Amino acid sequence: MEAKQLFRYKGVQGDLTIEMALWQLPIRTIDRLHGFKYRLYCGRRGECVVRYDNETGKGDHRHYGDLEEPYGFESLEKLISDFRSDCARLAGWRW
Repeated sequence: MEAKQLFRYKGVQGDLTIEMALWQLPIRTIDRLHGFKYRLYCGRRGECVVRYDNETGKGDHRHYGDLEEPYGFESLEKLISDFRSDCARLAGWRW
């Protein structure tokens, strides 16, 4: 069984781009105990402003430009809310 895509979004405002993708995994893994794979990106002219993801081997984490820190995943709703807040605060994105 393959991962099932739950959500995909791409938006552009001026020189800002937002891309969001979320999948339900067929099984939970050590890196994704919650059973989701995700990539949430906000960038300006191809450079990362903020990105949340959980690539294999790294688990849940977020990037602020070149800085990376762990992210405490609680729920999909909180993940999206945190990302949206960061995009508005750091890049001026208007939802």
